[in-house]
Amino acid sequence: MEVGLVTRSLANHTPEETVDLLKKFGFTSTEISFAFSNLYVYQYNGYKPMDALTDEAAKDIIKLFRDNSIDVVAIGAFSSLFEPDKEKQENNFKAYERYIQVAANNGIEYVATESGFVPGKRGIDFFTFEADFAYFKSNMIRLLDIAKHYGVSIAYEPCIFDFAPSAKRTRDLIWQCERDNFKILLDPANLIANSDEEDIFKYLKDYIAYFHGKDRKVNDAKGRNVGEGDIDWVKFLSLRKKHTPDAAFILEYCNKTNCEMVKERVLEYAKQVV
Repeated sequence: MEVGLVTRSLANHTPEETVDLLKKFGFTSTEISFAFSNLYVYQYNGYKPMDALTDEAAKDIIKLFRDNSIDVVAIGAFSSLFEPDKEKQENNFKAYERYIQVAANNGIEYVATESGFVPGKRGIDFFTFEADFAYFKSNMIRLLDIAKHYGVSIAYEPCIFDFAPSAKRTRDLIWQCERDNFKILLDPANLIANSDEEDIFKYLKDYIAYFHGKDRKVNDAKGRNVGEGDIDWVKFLSLRKKHTPDAAFILEYCNKTNCEMVKERVLEYAKQVV
């Protein structure tokens, strides 16, 4: 089994340093977010000006990874599709479109994102849910249509705290959006409290682009490293092997002090898969 690591786990390094660390620790794939020490335009749940992310700069960075046998599976955007301030949401779309252009220019199939949220108010509100969901869905459809124009798919990461808090509701969102470039970035830690290992694949196996590897206790707010939560990893990896064996498995949350150990833990689980 091949294991990757998101570049955010090695943030504030140069691309060259990041590649060296990925090679040192034995990772063969990545999801790139442009959070490098010399080119930092990434903004989780928001927007930073993207002027520094020129076509040439992006091409050189992606080529560096590929020249070192590290597969660039996706661009990690993770801006927001639920910013109530319309001007700020337009800026978010500028970021998304720039990432999509970078993906298209460099033959990268996926741009990844979550729902987005209002800081300090993350989670579904019973009294506003239907209107909020409609607004989020309209933004998702707009994003999918922008990506379709460039020949790119959106890899959406559902989460228990957002608008698609279970595998079944995520599939329903996919159906409602009616776009064939709507794919799933499957992080089991984000769904395990509402969907067990079998449900995740039952509802989403036909849409999975790739995986994030992290864990969670059922009642935790935050994720943990693989093997430190409630996911049955042997069962999960068995289902992955059965349904989506070619989908990349890319760790997040760990860092350069423990990522090699977490990778070895994943490989030990994988050895137990029949």
